[in-house]
Formats: sequence, C-alpha cells, structure tokens
Amino acid sequence: MKVLVIEDNADLAGNIVDYFEGHGHVVDVAADGLGGLHLAITEQFDAVILDLILPGMDGMRLCEHLRSQGYDVPILMLTARGELEEKVSGLSVGADDYLVKPVALRELLARIQAQVRRARGGLPLRRWQVGDLCLDERTMTVHRAGCEITLTRMDYEILRILMRESPAVVTRARIESEAWGDNPPASDSLRAHIHRLRGAIDRPFRSSLLHTVHGIGYRLASDETPTP
Repeated sequence: MKVLVIEDNADLAGNIVDYFEGHGHVVDVAADGLGGLHLAITEQFDAVILDLILPGMDGMRLCEHLRSQGYDVPILMLTARGELEEKVSGLSVGADDYLVKPVALRELLARIQAQVRRARGGLPLRRWQVGDLCLDERTMTVHRAGCEITLTRMDYEILRILMRESPAVVTRARIESEAWGDNPPASDSLRAHIHRLRGAIDRPFRSSLLHTVHGIGYRLASDETPTP
C-alpha cells in the first residue's frame, strides 16, 4: 500500500511514516496543502491521510478540489477538532473517514487498510506497464516486447503487486501478506516464485526489470542496469 500523508506536524508525520513503513507500506509526506495537492495529482497512491488545518490550502478545500476533479482514492481526514459539525463537513466534501487527534497509529492503519480494501473492490481492472512489460488485469495476460508470457496464478499475482507499486520496493512480508493472505507460504516459497518470475520476464530479454533489494524485498523498474 502506498499512502500520501499531508500533515504539517513533523513529529506526527514522522511517527506515521515510521509505523506504516514498519508494517511494509510506502509513505510520502507533504507539509502543506499545495504540496499535498501536487503529489496527489502527479503520483499514484492507494490512500491519503489529510490534516484539516494546513498552510497554503486547508484540508477541506484540498479534499473538495480533488473530488471535483474525479479523484477516487480513499481520503481519511486527521484533525484536532472533534466537533460533530467538523466531522460532517469533512465527510460532505468527500472524505471517506475521519479521526480526531491524538490517534492510535494501530487504529489509523486499520482504518486506512479497510478503506483501501473497499476501494479496490470497486475499482475497474487496469492495464499496468513498466518499461516494455505490460500486464492487463482485464484479460489476465502479460506481454513483454510484444511477446506473450505465460505465468502460474501465483506468479501472476506477485507480478501484479510489483507492477502496481513500481518503482517502489515491496517488502517480502507485504508480498506474502497480499498474495497468500491468511495462509502464509513456506519459508523459501516466495524466493522460488521470484526465481521463476525472473526467468519468465527477464532472462529471455536484453535488460532486467525485476530487482532484489537484499534484506528488504523486491522492486520492478526499468531504470537499472542488469546484473550478470
């Protein structure tokens, strides 16, 4: 999961980053409304955590602007205000959820994950591309340089996760959680799948897209020189 945090309290933003990244997620931070708006419309995120009081553009205006442009990513508002009127206002301009500071980070993560699961259930299937590698969720097909690649169901799912998050690093724990759910694989199972996936999408071609980040996980990107 890739999350945008728009929060001008550096300590709170740092705590959110540390907690979410510690659970295998990717977090970008903006300290003001205009910077948050720029990131939201130029980058791809699974969810947004949005403070209500921000310099430059407040959270209400930012949320309302994003929704008016068709932005369909889940937005959770985070603020020190707890009055019912503020909650109703936040939800009325397009926020999906609302938490009052101080907030337990465990609850914040749980709420964000619930909103993302709900959103993904209703999102249209997409076509992903990294370099000359393409994955079409509508047809469940994979092509590279015009050549169709046949994958097992699990290899396809792992590739889809990596393509969706590209070029970010995806931790082993997160891949296993998303691909296997409540049935974790044997200790070397993911490594075997990655080995087979690399053989299918990289070895027949001139450059490598699938990269191992030792001790952390894997990333799919076209910006690195292949290693022998």
